Amino acid sequence: MAEANISVAQDQFSCPICLDLIKDPVAISCGHTFCMVCISGCWDQEDQKGVYSCPQCRQTFTPRPVVSKNSMLAEVVETLKNTGLQATRPAHCSAGPEDVECDFCTGRKSKAIKSCLVCLASFCETHLQPHYESPAFKKHKLVEASRRLQEQICSQHDKLLEVYCHTDQQCICMLCTMDEHKGHDTVSVAAGRADKQKQLLEMQGNSKQRIQEREKELQELIKAMETHKMSAQTAVQETERIFTELIKSIERRCSELTALIRAQEEAAVSRAEEVMKQLEQEIAELKRRDAEMEELSHTEDPVQFLQSFQSVATPTGSSNLPIITFSSTLTFEDVITSVSQLRENVEECYNAEFVKIPSGVRDVHILSPPPPRITMQMLNIKIPPHEPTPEAQKTDSQC
Repeated sequence: MAEANISVAQDQFSCPICLDLIKDPVAISCGHTFCMVCISGCWDQEDQKGVYSCPQCRQTFTPRPVVSKNSMLAEVVETLKNTGLQATRPAHCSAGPEDVECDFCTGRKSKAIKSCLVCLASFCETHLQPHYESPAFKKHKLVEASRRLQEQICSQHDKLLEVYCHTDQQCICMLCTMDEHKGHDTVSVAAGRADKQKQLLEMQGNSKQRIQEREKELQELIKAMETHKMSAQTAVQETERIFTELIKSIERRCSELTALIRAQEEAAVSRAEEVMKQLEQEIAELKRRDAEMEELSHTEDPVQFLQSFQSVATPTGSSNLPIITFSSTLTFEDVITSVSQLRENVEECYNAEFVKIPSGVRDVHILSPPPPRITMQMLNIKIPPHEPTPEAQKTDSQC
Protein backbone atom coordinates (compact mmCIF):
# COMPACT_ATOMS: atom_id res chain seq x y z
CA MET A 1 0.00 0.00 0.00
CA ALA A 2 2.89 2.29 0.89
CA GLU A 3 4.43 1.59 -2.51
CA ALA A 4 1.21 2.62 -4.22
CA ASN A 5 1.15 5.92 -2.32
CA ILE A 6 4.75 6.57 -3.27
CA SER A 7 3.97 5.70 -6.86
CA VAL A 8 1.22 8.29 -6.92
CA ALA A 9 3.55 10.82 -5.37
CA GLN A 10 6.11 10.48 -8.16
CA ASP A 11 4.10 12.55 -10.62
CA GLN A 12 3.49 15.16 -7.95
CA PHE A 13 7.22 15.56 -7.29
CA SER A 14 8.34 15.88 -10.92
CA CYS A 15 9.79 19.18 -12.08
CA PRO A 16 7.52 20.72 -14.79
CA ILE A 17 10.64 21.92 -16.60
CA CYS A 18 12.96 18.88 -16.67
CA LEU A 19 10.22 16.30 -15.89
CA ASP A 20 12.56 14.43 -13.52
CA LEU A 21 12.30 14.17 -9.75
CA ILE A 22 12.80 17.63 -8.34
CA LYS A 23 16.37 18.39 -7.29
CA ASP A 24 16.75 21.03 -4.57
CA PRO A 25 13.02 21.87 -4.79
CA VAL A 26 11.95 25.51 -4.51
CA ALA A 27 8.41 26.91 -4.46
CA ILE A 28 7.58 30.29 -5.94
CA SER A 29 4.77 32.60 -4.85
CA CYS A 30 2.23 31.22 -7.35
CA GLY A 31 2.52 27.83 -5.69
CA HIS A 32 4.38 25.88 -8.37
CA THR A 33 7.53 23.97 -7.50
CA PHE A 34 10.65 23.52 -9.63
CA CYS A 35 14.25 22.41 -9.40
CA MET A 36 16.36 25.33 -8.21
CA VAL A 37 18.65 24.96 -11.21
CA CYS A 38 15.71 24.80 -13.66
CA ILE A 39 13.86 27.89 -12.42
CA SER A 40 17.09 29.82 -12.04
CA GLY A 41 18.00 29.01 -15.64
CA CYS A 42 14.60 30.20 -16.91
CA TRP A 43 14.77 33.47 -14.99
CA ASP A 44 18.37 34.08 -16.06
CA GLN A 45 17.05 34.31 -19.62
CA GLU A 46 14.49 36.94 -18.54
CA ASP A 47 16.98 39.22 -16.76
CA GLN A 48 17.11 41.60 -19.74
CA LYS A 49 13.34 42.14 -19.66
CA GLY A 50 13.26 42.62 -15.91
CA VAL A 51 9.97 40.72 -15.77
CA TYR A 52 9.98 37.14 -14.53
CA SER A 53 7.22 34.59 -15.05
CA CYS A 54 6.24 31.15 -13.87
CA PRO A 55 7.02 28.64 -16.62
CA GLN A 56 3.82 26.79 -15.76
CA CYS A 57 1.12 29.43 -15.20
CA ARG A 58 2.91 32.47 -16.69
CA GLN A 59 2.23 34.65 -13.65
CA THR A 60 4.71 37.52 -13.71
CA PHE A 61 6.86 38.84 -10.90
CA THR A 62 8.81 42.06 -10.43
CA PRO A 63 11.50 42.13 -9.19
CA ARG A 64 13.03 38.68 -9.44
CA PRO A 65 11.74 36.55 -6.58
CA VAL A 66 14.22 35.19 -4.11
CA VAL A 67 13.82 31.43 -3.82
CA SER A 68 15.03 29.05 -1.16
CA LYS A 69 15.17 25.31 -0.84
CA ASN A 70 12.07 23.54 0.50
CA SER A 71 13.69 21.19 3.03
CA MET A 72 10.57 19.12 3.72
CA LEU A 73 9.94 18.49 0.05
CA ALA A 74 13.62 17.72 -0.45
CA GLU A 75 13.42 15.00 2.23
CA VAL A 76 10.40 13.41 0.52
CA VAL A 77 12.20 13.41 -2.82
CA GLU A 78 15.28 11.94 -1.18
CA THR A 79 13.08 9.17 0.25
CA LEU A 80 11.81 8.39 -3.21
CA LYS A 81 15.37 8.20 -4.49
CA ASN A 82 16.42 5.86 -1.69
CA THR A 83 13.57 3.45 -2.51
CA GLY A 84 14.84 3.32 -6.08
CA LEU A 85 11.61 4.72 -7.51
CA GLN A 86 12.83 7.40 -9.87
CA ALA A 87 10.32 9.54 -11.63
CA THR A 88 10.90 9.15 -15.32
CA ARG A 89 9.29 10.59 -18.36
CA PRO A 90 7.07 8.23 -20.39
CA ALA A 91 8.97 6.72 -23.33
CA HIS A 92 6.49 8.10 -25.80
CA CYS A 93 7.22 11.68 -24.68
CA SER A 94 10.89 11.62 -25.67
CA ALA A 95 11.57 13.56 -28.86
CA GLY A 96 12.79 11.50 -31.78
CA PRO A 97 15.02 12.68 -34.65
CA GLU A 98 11.99 13.76 -36.71
CA ASP A 99 10.02 15.27 -33.81
CA VAL A 100 9.83 18.91 -32.72
CA GLU A 101 11.46 19.34 -29.32
CA CYS A 102 9.85 21.15 -26.42
CA ASP A 103 11.51 24.55 -25.91
CA PHE A 104 10.89 24.48 -22.14
CA CYS A 105 12.40 21.06 -21.38
CA THR A 106 15.94 21.17 -20.01
CA GLY A 107 18.34 18.27 -20.40
CA ARG A 108 16.50 15.50 -22.16
CA LYS A 109 13.95 17.10 -24.51
CA SER A 110 10.36 15.87 -24.78
CA LYS A 111 8.30 15.75 -27.93
CA ALA A 112 6.38 18.96 -28.56
CA ILE A 113 2.71 18.55 -29.43
CA LYS A 114 1.79 22.20 -30.00
CA SER A 115 3.46 25.46 -30.95
CA CYS A 116 2.27 28.86 -29.79
CA LEU A 117 2.31 31.68 -32.32
CA VAL A 118 2.32 34.27 -29.52
CA CYS A 119 5.01 32.69 -27.38
CA LEU A 120 6.86 31.57 -30.51
CA ALA A 121 7.75 28.37 -28.72
CA SER A 122 6.83 24.70 -28.85
CA PHE A 123 5.51 22.79 -25.84
CA CYS A 124 5.31 19.16 -24.75
CA GLU A 125 2.15 17.85 -23.13
CA THR A 126 3.27 18.80 -19.62
CA HIS A 127 4.49 22.31 -20.44
CA LEU A 128 1.43 22.95 -22.57
CA GLN A 129 -0.98 22.66 -19.64
CA PRO A 130 -0.69 26.32 -18.60
CA HIS A 131 -2.04 27.34 -21.99
CA TYR A 132 -5.17 25.34 -21.22
CA GLU A 133 -5.47 26.18 -17.52
CA SER A 134 -4.30 29.78 -17.10
CA PRO A 135 -6.47 32.71 -18.32
CA ALA A 136 -3.25 34.53 -19.23
CA PHE A 137 -2.84 32.23 -22.26
CA LYS A 138 -6.46 32.30 -23.35
CA LYS A 139 -5.81 34.46 -26.42
CA HIS A 140 -2.67 32.62 -27.47
CA LYS A 141 -2.98 30.79 -30.76
CA LEU A 142 -1.86 27.15 -30.73
CA VAL A 143 -0.95 25.26 -33.89
CA GLU A 144 0.56 21.87 -34.65
CA ALA A 145 4.15 21.60 -33.46
CA SER A 146 6.43 23.17 -36.06
CA ARG A 147 10.12 23.91 -36.48
CA ARG A 148 9.30 26.80 -38.79
CA LEU A 149 7.93 29.27 -36.25
CA GLN A 150 10.47 31.92 -37.21
CA GLU A 151 9.12 31.87 -40.76
CA GLN A 152 5.85 33.23 -39.38
CA ILE A 153 7.56 36.29 -37.90
CA CYS A 154 8.14 39.51 -39.83
CA SER A 155 11.89 39.89 -40.27
CA GLN A 156 11.56 43.69 -40.20
CA HIS A 157 9.22 44.23 -37.24
CA ASP A 158 9.50 40.91 -35.34
CA LYS A 159 5.72 40.63 -35.37
CA LEU A 160 3.45 37.75 -36.31
CA LEU A 161 2.63 37.48 -40.01
CA GLU A 162 -1.15 37.75 -39.89
CA VAL A 163 -1.94 39.81 -43.00
CA TYR A 164 -1.72 38.79 -46.66
CA CYS A 165 -0.90 41.43 -49.29
CA HIS A 166 -2.56 40.65 -52.62
CA THR A 167 -0.60 43.44 -54.28
CA ASP A 168 2.82 41.98 -53.49
CA GLN A 169 1.65 38.38 -53.04
CA GLN A 170 3.26 37.96 -49.61
CA CYS A 171 2.47 37.62 -45.91
CA ILE A 172 3.12 40.70 -43.76
CA CYS A 173 2.54 41.89 -40.21
CA MET A 174 0.20 44.65 -39.04
CA LEU A 175 3.01 47.19 -38.92
CA CYS A 176 3.83 46.48 -42.57
CA THR A 177 0.30 47.59 -43.57
CA MET A 178 1.11 51.04 -42.19
CA ASP A 179 4.57 51.17 -43.71
CA GLU A 180 5.75 49.93 -47.12
CA HIS A 181 2.46 48.12 -47.85
CA LYS A 182 0.28 51.09 -47.05
CA GLY A 183 -2.65 51.36 -49.47
CA HIS A 184 -2.15 47.82 -50.80
CA ASP A 185 -4.93 45.30 -51.20
CA THR A 186 -4.61 43.34 -47.94
CA VAL A 187 -6.69 40.72 -46.16
CA SER A 188 -6.19 38.44 -43.20
CA VAL A 189 -4.04 35.38 -43.76
CA ALA A 190 -7.16 33.26 -43.20
CA ALA A 191 -9.04 35.10 -45.96
CA GLY A 192 -5.96 34.99 -48.18
CA ARG A 193 -5.64 31.27 -47.61
CA ALA A 194 -9.35 30.76 -48.45
CA ASP A 195 -8.90 32.68 -51.70
CA LYS A 196 -5.73 30.78 -52.63
CA GLN A 197 -7.45 27.54 -51.63
CA LYS A 198 -10.07 28.18 -54.31
CA GLN A 199 -7.33 28.86 -56.84
CA LEU A 200 -5.52 25.72 -55.70
CA LEU A 201 -8.66 23.61 -56.14
CA GLU A 202 -9.11 25.04 -59.64
CA MET A 203 -5.45 24.36 -60.42
CA GLN A 204 -5.79 20.83 -59.07
CA GLY A 205 -8.86 20.29 -61.24
CA ASN A 206 -7.01 21.52 -64.32
CA SER A 207 -4.00 19.42 -63.40
CA LYS A 208 -6.09 16.28 -62.94
CA GLN A 209 -7.89 16.94 -66.22
CA ARG A 210 -4.57 17.38 -67.97
CA ILE A 211 -3.26 14.19 -66.35
CA GLN A 212 -6.32 12.32 -67.61
CA GLU A 213 -5.82 13.75 -71.10
CA ARG A 214 -2.15 12.82 -71.11
CA GLU A 215 -2.91 9.34 -69.75
CA LYS A 216 -5.51 8.91 -72.48
CA GLU A 217 -3.00 10.06 -75.10
CA LEU A 218 -0.43 7.70 -73.60
CA GLN A 219 -2.82 4.75 -73.80
CA GLU A 220 -3.74 5.67 -77.36
CA LEU A 221 -0.05 5.92 -78.24
CA ILE A 222 0.66 2.55 -76.62
CA LYS A 223 -2.26 1.02 -78.50
CA ALA A 224 -1.11 2.62 -81.77
CA MET A 225 2.43 1.39 -81.13
CA GLU A 226 1.20 -2.17 -80.52
CA THR A 227 -0.94 -1.97 -83.65
CA HIS A 228 2.06 -0.66 -85.58
CA LYS A 229 4.21 -3.54 -84.28
CA MET A 230 1.57 -6.06 -85.29
CA SER A 231 1.24 -4.39 -88.70
CA ALA A 232 5.02 -4.49 -89.17
CA GLN A 233 5.14 -8.15 -88.14
CA THR A 234 2.31 -8.96 -90.55
CA ALA A 235 4.12 -7.03 -93.32
CA VAL A 236 7.33 -8.99 -92.64
CA GLN A 237 5.51 -12.32 -92.66
CA GLU A 238 3.55 -11.47 -95.81
CA THR A 239 6.70 -10.17 -97.53
CA GLU A 240 8.55 -13.38 -96.72
CA ARG A 241 5.57 -15.45 -97.87
CA ILE A 242 5.20 -13.53 -101.15
CA PHE A 243 8.91 -13.67 -101.93
CA THR A 244 8.98 -17.37 -101.06
CA GLU A 245 6.08 -17.99 -103.45
CA LEU A 246 7.79 -15.84 -106.07
CA ILE A 247 11.03 -17.80 -105.69
CA LYS A 248 9.13 -21.08 -105.89
CA SER A 249 7.28 -19.83 -108.98
CA ILE A 250 10.57 -18.86 -110.65
CA GLU A 251 12.13 -22.19 -109.67
CA ARG A 252 9.07 -24.00 -111.06
CA ARG A 253 9.27 -22.06 -114.33
CA CYS A 254 13.00 -22.78 -114.46
CA SER A 255 12.31 -26.49 -114.01
CA GLU A 256 9.62 -26.41 -116.69
CA LEU A 257 11.87 -24.56 -119.12
CA THR A 258 14.78 -26.90 -118.36
CA ALA A 259 12.49 -29.87 -118.95
CA LEU A 260 11.34 -28.43 -122.29
CA ILE A 261 14.94 -27.81 -123.39
CA ARG A 262 15.96 -31.31 -122.35
CA ALA A 263 12.94 -32.81 -124.11
CA GLN A 264 13.75 -30.92 -127.30
CA GLU A 265 17.37 -31.98 -126.98
CA GLU A 266 16.42 -35.63 -126.51
CA ALA A 267 13.96 -35.52 -129.45
CA ALA A 268 16.53 -33.98 -131.79
CA VAL A 269 19.29 -36.36 -130.68
CA SER A 270 16.97 -39.37 -130.98
CA ARG A 271 15.95 -38.39 -134.50
CA ALA A 272 19.57 -37.76 -135.46
CA GLU A 273 20.61 -41.15 -134.07
CA GLU A 274 17.98 -42.86 -136.24
CA VAL A 275 19.25 -41.06 -139.33
CA MET A 276 22.83 -41.87 -138.33
CA LYS A 277 21.94 -45.56 -138.10
CA GLN A 278 20.37 -45.52 -141.56
CA LEU A 279 23.35 -43.65 -142.95
CA GLU A 280 25.75 -46.15 -141.45
CA GLN A 281 23.77 -49.04 -143.00
CA GLU A 282 23.75 -47.32 -146.41
CA ILE A 283 27.46 -46.56 -146.20
CA ALA A 284 28.16 -50.22 -145.41
CA GLU A 285 26.06 -51.30 -148.41
CA LEU A 286 27.80 -48.81 -150.68
CA LYS A 287 31.20 -49.99 -149.51
CA ARG A 288 30.20 -53.60 -150.21
CA ARG A 289 29.10 -52.71 -153.78
CA ASP A 290 32.26 -50.65 -154.24
CA ALA A 291 34.33 -53.68 -153.25
CA GLU A 292 32.37 -55.86 -155.71
CA MET A 293 32.95 -53.30 -158.49
CA GLU A 294 36.62 -53.15 -157.61
CA GLU A 295 36.82 -56.94 -157.78
CA LEU A 296 34.83 -56.97 -161.06
CA SER A 297 37.19 -54.44 -162.61
CA HIS A 298 40.01 -56.91 -162.25
CA THR A 299 38.13 -59.83 -163.85
CA GLU A 300 39.76 -60.84 -167.11
CA ASP A 301 37.17 -63.36 -168.28
CA PRO A 302 34.76 -61.43 -170.50
CA VAL A 303 31.86 -63.81 -169.91
CA GLN A 304 32.20 -63.71 -166.17
CA PHE A 305 32.60 -59.92 -166.29
CA LEU A 306 29.41 -59.44 -168.27
CA GLN A 307 27.42 -61.87 -166.14
CA SER A 308 28.53 -60.15 -162.93
CA PHE A 309 28.16 -56.63 -164.25
CA GLN A 310 24.35 -56.82 -164.31
CA SER A 311 24.17 -57.46 -160.54
CA VAL A 312 26.58 -54.62 -159.86
CA ALA A 313 24.86 -52.22 -162.22
CA THR A 314 21.44 -52.74 -160.59
CA PRO A 315 20.98 -49.80 -158.18
CA THR A 316 20.20 -50.60 -154.52
CA GLY A 317 17.03 -49.26 -152.98
CA SER A 318 18.07 -46.17 -150.98
CA SER A 319 15.58 -44.27 -148.80
CA ASN A 320 15.28 -40.51 -148.94
CA LEU A 321 16.81 -39.54 -145.56
CA PRO A 322 15.94 -36.14 -144.02
CA ILE A 323 18.62 -33.55 -144.06
CA ILE A 324 19.52 -32.76 -140.48
CA THR A 325 21.92 -29.90 -139.79
CA PHE A 326 23.45 -28.79 -136.48
CA SER A 327 25.01 -25.35 -136.39
CA SER A 328 28.40 -24.87 -134.78
CA THR A 329 26.69 -23.01 -131.89
CA LEU A 330 23.82 -24.23 -129.79
CA THR A 331 20.36 -23.88 -131.25
CA PHE A 332 18.99 -22.57 -127.95
CA GLU A 333 20.53 -19.10 -128.06
CA ASP A 334 17.05 -17.65 -128.40
CA VAL A 335 16.10 -19.33 -125.14
CA ILE A 336 19.13 -17.83 -123.41
CA THR A 337 18.26 -14.41 -124.80
CA SER A 338 14.64 -14.72 -123.65
CA VAL A 339 15.66 -15.80 -120.13
CA SER A 340 18.09 -12.88 -119.90
CA GLN A 341 15.32 -10.54 -121.01
CA LEU A 342 13.05 -12.09 -118.38
CA ARG A 343 15.59 -11.35 -115.66
CA GLU A 344 15.82 -7.72 -116.79
CA ASN A 345 12.03 -7.41 -116.89
CA VAL A 346 11.70 -8.86 -113.37
CA GLU A 347 14.41 -6.56 -112.01
CA GLU A 348 12.84 -3.51 -113.65
CA CYS A 349 9.41 -4.45 -112.29
CA TYR A 350 10.86 -5.11 -108.81
CA ASN A 351 12.80 -1.84 -108.72
CA ALA A 352 9.79 0.14 -109.93
CA GLU A 353 7.61 -1.29 -107.14
CA PHE A 354 10.29 -1.31 -104.45
CA VAL A 355 10.92 2.45 -104.60
CA LYS A 356 7.32 2.95 -103.48
CA ILE A 357 7.83 0.98 -100.26
CA PRO A 358 10.24 3.27 -98.30
CA SER A 359 7.93 6.31 -98.58
CA GLY A 360 5.09 4.20 -97.22
CA VAL A 361 7.27 3.01 -94.37
CA ARG A 362 8.23 6.60 -93.46
CA ASP A 363 4.55 7.51 -93.38
CA VAL A 364 4.07 4.87 -90.64
CA HIS A 365 1.04 3.41 -92.40
CA ILE A 366 2.56 0.50 -94.30
CA LEU A 367 0.65 -0.38 -97.41
CA SER A 368 2.25 -3.36 -99.05
CA PRO A 369 1.89 -3.16 -102.85
CA PRO A 370 0.58 -6.28 -104.54
CA PRO A 371 3.33 -8.59 -105.78
CA PRO A 372 4.14 -8.19 -109.48
CA ARG A 373 2.55 -10.84 -111.64
CA ILE A 374 4.83 -12.42 -114.23
CA THR A 375 2.82 -13.18 -117.33
CA MET A 376 3.82 -15.18 -120.36
CA GLN A 377 3.99 -11.89 -122.29
CA MET A 378 6.60 -10.65 -119.82
CA LEU A 379 8.51 -13.90 -120.09
CA ASN A 380 8.55 -13.74 -123.89
CA ILE A 381 10.55 -16.98 -124.08
CA LYS A 382 11.04 -18.60 -127.47
CA ILE A 383 11.49 -22.35 -127.35
CA PRO A 384 11.34 -24.99 -130.04
CA PRO A 385 7.84 -26.40 -130.58
CA HIS A 386 7.04 -29.08 -128.06
CA GLU A 387 3.96 -30.40 -126.41
CA PRO A 388 3.61 -28.48 -123.10
CA THR A 389 3.40 -30.42 -119.87
CA PRO A 390 0.10 -30.43 -117.91
CA GLU A 391 1.74 -28.37 -115.16
CA ALA A 392 2.82 -25.75 -117.68
CA GLN A 393 -0.70 -25.62 -119.13
CA LYS A 394 -2.11 -25.07 -115.62
CA THR A 395 0.35 -22.28 -114.87
CA ASP A 396 -0.36 -20.52 -118.19
CA SER A 397 -4.08 -20.63 -117.53
CA GLN A 398 -3.54 -18.99 -114.10
CA CYS A 399 -1.44 -16.20 -115.57
